[in-house]
Amino acid sequence: MGPADKHPRHIPVLISEVLETLAPKAGEIYIDGTFGAGGYTRAILEKADCSVLALDRDPNAIRGAAPLIAQFGRRLKIIETPFSQMEDAVGAELPGQQVDGVVLDIGVSSMQLDDAERGFSFQSDGPLDMRMSSSGMSAADFLNTADEEDIANVIYEFGEEHRSRAIARAIVKRRVDAPFSRTLELADVVSRVFHGRKVDGRHPATRTFQALRIFVNDELGELTTGLAAAERILKPGGRLVVVSFHSLEDRIVKKFLTERSGKTAGASRHQPPELIKSADPSFRLVNSRPLTPSKGELEVNPRSRSARLRAAIRLDAAAWPLDTGATGLSQHRR
Repeated sequence: MGPADKHPRHIPVLISEVLETLAPKAGEIYIDGTFGAGGYTRAILEKADCSVLALDRDPNAIRGAAPLIAQFGRRLKIIETPFSQMEDAVGAELPGQQVDGVVLDIGVSSMQLDDAERGFSFQSDGPLDMRMSSSGMSAADFLNTADEEDIANVIYEFGEEHRSRAIARAIVKRRVDAPFSRTLELADVVSRVFHGRKVDGRHPATRTFQALRIFVNDELGELTTGLAAAERILKPGGRLVVVSFHSLEDRIVKKFLTERSGKTAGASRHQPPELIKSADPSFRLVNSRPLTPSKGELEVNPRSRSARLRAAIRLDAAAWPLDTGATGLSQHRR
């Protein structure tokens, strides 16, 4: 049984809004950069006689795609790769072509959260892993080897956690006795910092787990690189649809689309002003404010409550110069 089979109740977030904005048409080609359980891909392929090139860096998601491949045949191609590499994937699978739409669902998937062995959740015990792919540094590797200051900075920057110094201090103190290996070990340490009290109605470890997951998977760097890649592979008139779930992601998407649509005059500090000044708008915004789940969707799928959808249509102008420096750690220290 593959991952998709284990989650028959998987509900794609904002699916009606995604389809309306993406507007699939027969003969067109779409990129689903975050395949997951295949919800967006299935909906796109059922909506029109089109094709989807689906990407995911999670090998479990790739293995779970077999039923959809059997159903849609040559209209669907699945590749194990992060969506930041979509330009290479299109170049390999569709040489010399551009695509009609790109959809991205940013962050951890429901099937990853619900699988204790992946280590994403503080709700059940499992290995303290948090990797979306099958390679690289795990959360446990980082917590057991990093300096206290680096741990504090990661928790503050990527979790927006103002008790990050106290949490980092408690982590370093705890690992002297035994290295971290399990999710509940970390959840317990963080809970003790808050004396077991909830924070804004949530488990006190919520922000720490979020921060480590984003850091381990370089999620904000992936997003920045992926947005620029989508800009390069979309044909004029192509649609970019991005669903994000917290402020750090949404901030990056909003900044990217606002700048690319010519709505702001401010240049990024990572690019020479003369390059920004000469860049024509490459996108037209579809919605000036993000779309959010309806009351009905929230009742059916409470996990959708923080979802935000932003979208834009590709214009004829050339892609902007790359800006890859905007998501690193700042100089804040807590």
